Amino acid sequence: MALDPAIITAIAPVGVSAVFIGTVGWVMTTWLKIKNGYPLESSWGKPMLPIQSNEQTERIRLLSQENGQLRAELGAIKDRLQVLERIATDAPARLSAQIDQLQTTKLN
Repeated sequence: MALDPAIITAIAPVGVSAVFIGTVGWVMTTWLKIKNGYPLESSWGKPMLPIQSNEQTERIRLLSQENGQLRAELGAIKDRLQVLERIATDAPARLSAQIDQLQTTKLN
């Protein structure tokens, strides 16, 4: 059972373009992984870990330290926000009583 040459000439451009698009997609995906620092994978799906230099290790350490400082600052800001929300939603009489109590303990 032989294929008609007209069918082959009709299907060939679709096959060639599918291979071309697949290859371009693979190249673009690999380029984006490299550009954004994602690990590349071998043909068996195992990550090919890039060798990190001392500069990269130091940068990661500094970024982790900065992240910790920012998280601590965010926690302090959340605490302040809770106090301000409580002040805004408290009854005015109770708030003034608390302020008066603070002033009398400060004076004593």
